[in-house]
Amino acid sequence: MFMAESPTLRLPAGMRDYAPDAAAARRRVVDAVLEVFERRGFARVITPAFEYEEVLALGLGGAARAATVRFVEPSSGQVVALRPDITPQIARLIATRYRNHQGPVRLCYEGTVVRLERAARGQRELIQAGVELAGVPGPEGDADMIALAVEALAAIGLPRPTVDLGHLGLAREVLSALELPEPALEEARRRIAKRDGAGLEAVLRSARGSKPAVAFARLLPELSGGPDVLEAAQKKAPAGGVRRALKELGAIVAAVGKRRLDARLHVDLGEVRGFDYYTGVRFQAFVPGAPDAVVMGGRYDDLLGRYGRPSPAVGFAVDVDAVVGTLELGSGS
Repeated sequence: MFMAESPTLRLPAGMRDYAPDAAAARRRVVDAVLEVFERRGFARVITPAFEYEEVLALGLGGAARAATVRFVEPSSGQVVALRPDITPQIARLIATRYRNHQGPVRLCYEGTVVRLERAARGQRELIQAGVELAGVPGPEGDADMIALAVEALAAIGLPRPTVDLGHLGLAREVLSALELPEPALEEARRRIAKRDGAGLEAVLRSARGSKPAVAFARLLPELSGGPDVLEAAQKKAPAGGVRRALKELGAIVAAVGKRRLDARLHVDLGEVRGFDYYTGVRFQAFVPGAPDAVVMGGRYDDLLGRYGRPSPAVGFAVDVDAVVGTLELGSGS
């Protein structure tokens, strides 16, 4: 008699179960964060784990689309995608459910995202809890969200964070002004992100852009430090969009300063990575003991317009797994 071979009891790469203690630790973090969000007037919503790819793709840039897991929906034969990011879903929800809403929209959420990781030849599932604020422009809206992120981290019990500020609009302006072919432009972005001044210099030799733009691009790997780095950058920045972005960052720093947050501010003008939908400030929060950011967010004023409801917007997400790992490290467990 033929006996079917038993399946190997394992999970796909990047997927994992959480035993009771691990699950409880993550639930405590999510509950603490969402309590802060709801206390500040953000209403909780739930979005689906997957959507039609063509709808989700409206809010994703090239890098995020490349990191998306897709499959064919049996009932319709259409291609659907597991969400690699929840923010585009919130943008779609606001554009449809809040189309005629007057005034700001404040929403919060929790959920998992799945992203392909080409280098690891697999995918990774992340647990997030986040907020999105539509209808409030910067710098006040940006400062409000940074303050909310600091408050949420304090409620979790994490030590005083360092909030890292960049500006994706500035990075976009500088890179486009270089007039490099696409492969060289991507290499320049990679060299800036790695703080590789010598490698960047080699790439910039083929730049056909204006001399002021090329000269400022050379400085990007070094333009990192306290808020006073903005003043030094303004003196060397080319006219136009770069100076406007620096002025925006300065206004955000001033607005955050008025809130007297228990956090250290760090400015990094060489931050060129992030979701393609960011148009302005991009911020991350780091705490002692965590190798990576525990909070990531930024301003995305064009994203809701892709779904038919133009509106300024800003948001952030807490990386729940990173937070739990940091708390466990601090407790010695």
